[in-house]
Amino acid sequence: MTSAAATAPAAPPAKRDRSHLLYIAVIIAVALGIAVGFAAPDFAKELKPLGTGFVNLIKMMIAPIIFCTIVTGVGSIRSAAKVGKLGGLALTYFIGMSFVALAIGLVVGNVLHPGQGMHLTESVKQVGHTQAASGSEGLVDFLLSIIPTSFASAFTGGVVLQTLLIALLVGFAIQSMGKAGEPVLRGVGHIQKLVFRVLTMIMWAAPVGAFGAIAAVVGETGVDALKALGTIMLAFYITCVLFVGVVLGPMLWFVAKVNLFKLLKYLGREYLLILSTSSSDVALPRLIAKMEHLGVSRPVVGITVPTGYSFNLDGTMIYLTMASLFIADAMGQPLHLGEQITLLLFMMVASKGAAGVSGAGLATLAGALQTHRPALVDGVGLIVGIDRFMSEARALTNFSGNAVATVLIGAWTKEIDKARVEEVLSGRLPFDEKTLLDDVHEAAPAAEVPEQREEGEKELAKA
Repeated sequence: MTSAAATAPAAPPAKRDRSHLLYIAVIIAVALGIAVGFAAPDFAKELKPLGTGFVNLIKMMIAPIIFCTIVTGVGSIRSAAKVGKLGGLALTYFIGMSFVALAIGLVVGNVLHPGQGMHLTESVKQVGHTQAASGSEGLVDFLLSIIPTSFASAFTGGVVLQTLLIALLVGFAIQSMGKAGEPVLRGVGHIQKLVFRVLTMIMWAAPVGAFGAIAAVVGETGVDALKALGTIMLAFYITCVLFVGVVLGPMLWFVAKVNLFKLLKYLGREYLLILSTSSSDVALPRLIAKMEHLGVSRPVVGITVPTGYSFNLDGTMIYLTMASLFIADAMGQPLHLGEQITLLLFMMVASKGAAGVSGAGLATLAGALQTHRPALVDGVGLIVGIDRFMSEARALTNFSGNAVATVLIGAWTKEIDKARVEEVLSGRLPFDEKTLLDDVHEAAPAAEVPEQREEGEKELAKA
């Protein structure tokens, strides 16, 4: 007797996931870029447009991804007050961690004094003033820049906070429409799937972008600059590692019971992209997708990640602290503690909105020094040669801080599926590299169980 199972048609074989080949290609491209940068620096500099083009392709997708994620997240929850409380909790955490990062950079900079023994030249002085011309903006200008000139310009201006503002307004509007807004919400969900599909297509250009970006950096910098400024580079990298391992790691474990190293491994491909392009922007869309897949609810991810990219800049805080002390020591004009604190508090405000864009930290540094200690602007040129390598550490640290913040806020608000987190980080529930979305999880995350949801809202009210 033939069984039903034997006569049933065989299921079509699943297509093999070849995405790992892409990241092997990125590693090879980075190695080739370094080799070309050292062997033919003049030619390597001409390859910079390859890296710039790839980063611009990714940036092109950031606004629609943020818009769709926030609209579907905010539009699907019951209470508008919950969104405000969630955003308030996130901003409070971001400000607190900025102070911690400033304090760590302050301690290391005052202990090591990495700027002693450096010398200025006239050409170096001029570079500092050029950077100051494009430096930090005032607080009022920053707040006004959040408001786009038109609805459409929020998607074309490249300012994350403008997209965030428009998305929140649309999400609240859909929320207020009740059942009439459900078709709009489903439509935005379909657009989100389309946008992530386009992103997966763009990602196949990553090896070309990584090759051009790293070749240009090595060709422009050279070995001499790395040797001369090795102390400040090494001190900065060590400080960033200590911040992630000693501050963020224990917090992640005590609050969410999540192992930092497992989380970093889960985000390994994103770190590779950041390392090869020196910009955390290239990993923002994937961080949103991966945090949702991890088990954090869509409202938490949609609000925490985009806001964190403008306000949770831990690596930039450490950079501004150590670079300021380095320049002051190098010029023989050390800052006393009161001047250090005043200058760095100003920089903390001025840096908001300068998300992982290569060179933004340098312009903020020069602009702040021009405002508080003009005599020190001449020294900015001392670190221009290695700023790109320091930009990589800034971007990696900023990205790590935002990933940890998303998990922490999800845990505090009970908007995280802890069982799913364990499944994902153990490798039993792999991330779908083809679609970057998980339909099952996005439809019914465990955090949306009514009892847990109400409990989470009570926690937010307390916060």
